[in-house]
Amino acid sequence: MVLEDKNNAEGYTEGLKIEDGFYLLKFQNETSDSQKIIRDIDSSFIQFHFNLKGNCKFLFNNGNYELPLNEESSLLLYNPQQDLPLNLVLEPNSWLISLVISIKKFHSLFSQEAGYITFLSADNKDKKYYKDGPISPSMAIVLNQVMNFNLTQSIKNLYFKGKAYELLSLYFNRTEDPDVEQCPFLSDEENIIKIRKAKDIVISRMAEPPSLQELSDEIGLSLKKLKEGFKQIYGDSVYSFLFDYKMESARKLLDSGDYNVNEVGLKVGYSTSSHFIAAFKKKFGTTPKKYIMSLNPNL
Repeated sequence: MVLEDKNNAEGYTEGLKIEDGFYLLKFQNETSDSQKIIRDIDSSFIQFHFNLKGNCKFLFNNGNYELPLNEESSLLLYNPQQDLPLNLVLEPNSWLISLVISIKKFHSLFSQEAGYITFLSADNKDKKYYKDGPISPSMAIVLNQVMNFNLTQSIKNLYFKGKAYELLSLYFNRTEDPDVEQCPFLSDEENIIKIRKAKDIVISRMAEPPSLQELSDEIGLSLKKLKEGFKQIYGDSVYSFLFDYKMESARKLLDSGDYNVNEVGLKVGYSTSSHFIAAFKKKFGTTPKKYIMSLNPNL
């Protein structure tokens, strides 16, 4: 594993050794030109890439194959059969954070949970593994904290070590993906369609959502089947799902910089700013104002 940056383009890059076999890499391109980054990473390492802002693409096989990674998306790469050097093109105004960890170190972290991490199973231990997906709201908070580190330098290594492990924990948090539209426990396609409709209804009316009974009546499904089916498909109750959706919507509105805290609260259904602030802090562990400050530390 090589920490030294091989490119000479303008922009900010940083490599930090968390501990033996575990590295955190920060790439920040604030220029108007694309930035090419090359790092040597051998086959004994697993790579986690998090695109926090903008766009980037990974090049493989001497540039013959491109794999884009869009904003707020993550990518896991592992191939024990061959080295996967980091050959990255970072577009203008883009931020990327990567965790690179040796398979030996990774096994030691997850040995008791190896049964649910697919590529650690005996059948897959020698196979390459690829997984992309969205960055969760909780992961986005941590990634912004890493990118906008402004504490004293004496605690930098300790702070980044904690955040690196927090990111791994959140990445493998065993929650249901709310975007998954399939469920092996619901064989009745008509009921599945009704429950998806219920999801669309509460999202479209998130500022003033219907009661569960009103929702049940509107989609033509019993209250019991609505509750059970929603939990099976989306991994949560109707209002817990809606709460997470509202908070994620609020986070994106704050990210845009187009609205103040009160306006964002109203848009997601909170008539008083104090209730919105309390809800946001419950979800993300910080207030909306502090979250905005973490995005713009110079404010």
